Amino acid sequence: MTYITPLPATALFGTDGIRSKVGELLTADLALQIGYWAAIILVAQQPVSAPIIIGQDSRNSSDMLASALAAGITAAGVEVWNLGLCPTPGVAHITATSDAIGGIMISASHNPPADNGIKFFGSDGKKLSKDLQAEIEAGLRGQKPRPGQPKNWGKNYFLPELVQQYIEAVVESVGEGASLKGMKVVLDLAYGAATQTGEAIFKALDAEVVAIHREPDGDRINVGCGSTHMEELQAQVVKQQAQIGFAFDGDADRMLAVDNQGRRIDGDYIMFLWGKNLMALNQLPDNHIVTTVMSNLGFERAWEQVGGKFTRTAVGDQYVQAEMDETGAQMGGEQSGHILSPQHSISGDGVLTALHLAAIVQKSGKSLAELVDESFHTYPQILQNVRVEDRDQRVHWQNCVPLCAAIAEAEAAMGDRGRILVRASGTEPLIRVMVEASDQELVTHWTNYLVDVVKVNFPN
Repeated sequence: MTYITPLPATALFGTDGIRSKVGELLTADLALQIGYWAAIILVAQQPVSAPIIIGQDSRNSSDMLASALAAGITAAGVEVWNLGLCPTPGVAHITATSDAIGGIMISASHNPPADNGIKFFGSDGKKLSKDLQAEIEAGLRGQKPRPGQPKNWGKNYFLPELVQQYIEAVVESVGEGASLKGMKVVLDLAYGAATQTGEAIFKALDAEVVAIHREPDGDRINVGCGSTHMEELQAQVVKQQAQIGFAFDGDADRMLAVDNQGRRIDGDYIMFLWGKNLMALNQLPDNHIVTTVMSNLGFERAWEQVGGKFTRTAVGDQYVQAEMDETGAQMGGEQSGHILSPQHSISGDGVLTALHLAAIVQKSGKSLAELVDESFHTYPQILQNVRVEDRDQRVHWQNCVPLCAAIAEAEAAMGDRGRILVRASGTEPLIRVMVEASDQELVTHWTNYLVDVVKVNFPN
C-alpha cells in the first residue's frame, strides 16, 4: 500500500496528537494508515479481541477522518465502536470503562474549522505514551514490517448511545444529593462537542441553563465563540443576570469561566478554588497542585501562603499528567482551562470541571466574584503569538543567538520582579512570548522588545 500524502521530515505527533489543516497533512489516505498502524500497535500491547473507540467533534472533516480511521482499523482485524459527536473526555471515559484496547478522538480542539486532529488513548483512558506514538509513526514511515492479512476483518459499529454512560458519570462525580437548583448558568458550547452533553449535564442537577452556540456546526466551531472568544458569553452572563458562565473549546476537554460580574476567570483561579475545596475535605494529598510554566506567579505565591505545594511542568497536559502520576497529586492543569482531577475523571474534562466549580459556588453561599476576589491577585502578564511558518526554525528557536541574548537581557533587568517564557507552539505555527512581572510597564516594555526580536529573526 503506497501513500498519496508525503510525510514531513519532522515528527507527526505534536503536544496533542497529530494536527494540521485538513487536505494538507491530514488526508483520508493518511488517516486510513494511521488507523491501521494504531490498531496493530495497540493489539501488540493487549492481544485480545476488543474494540477501539472513536469519537469526534463537529468539524466538517471529522466524518471523513472517522470513516478513514475505521477503514484502517478494521483492515487490521480490529472492531470499531464509533460514538459520533462526543467530547474528548467522553472517549477517554468510555475507553477506560469498557474492554476497549484504545481510543481515538478526532478534533483540533480550539483551532479553526479548517483544521483537524487525531489523538490517542490507551486502554486506561490516558493519553497514549510517547513511545507508542513513536511506534505508530515508525509504521507510517515504513520502518516496521507490515503484518499479514488478519484472520477476520474487523466490524464497524455506530454506538452513540454509549455517550449517555459518560453523561451519567459526570453528574455522579459531584456526589449524591448535589443540586444547582436556583442557579442560573450560561453555557457557551462553541458549536462543538459540548453541544452533545453540556446542557443535559447541568439540567440533570436542576440548574437553569441558558445555552449559546448550542448546535453542532462544522463551519462555525470555535469561530468568535468558546474558550478563545469569550466576549459574547461575558455579555450574556451580565444580561441574563446569571450567577456564572462557562465557555468550552471545540472538543470540551477544557473550560474557562465567567463570574457574575462578567469577568473572565482562567484556569489558575479554577485550580485555586477547587484545590482549596479539596484541601478542606482532606482530599488533596500533600496539598499539592501541579501546573505549567504558564501559570501566574500570583497563583503560585497565594497557594504556598495557604500551605500548599506547587510544582510547574512544561506546557502540555501530558506533562502535568506525568508529574501527577509520579507524585500522586490529585489536582493539576493549565491556565488555559485544562484541569485534571484524577479522583473525578480519567482525563481533563471541561464540563465536569464547570460542574464542580458551580457546585463549589452554590455550596459557599457566595458569588464567584467574591470567591475570586478573596483568593489572589494576578501579576500583570502579556502573552503574544508571533507567526513563524518555517517549522524547523520555530521548533529550534533556542539556536537563535540574538533572541537568546535578548531574553537574558530582559531576565537580568527584571530580576525577581518577573519572569519570561518563550516557547514554540506544539499545535500551531507560532512562537509564543510571555512576560510577567509585578509592574505593568515592565511587562509591556519587555514584551514589545522580545516580540520585535522574534519578528526580525524569524520573518514570516
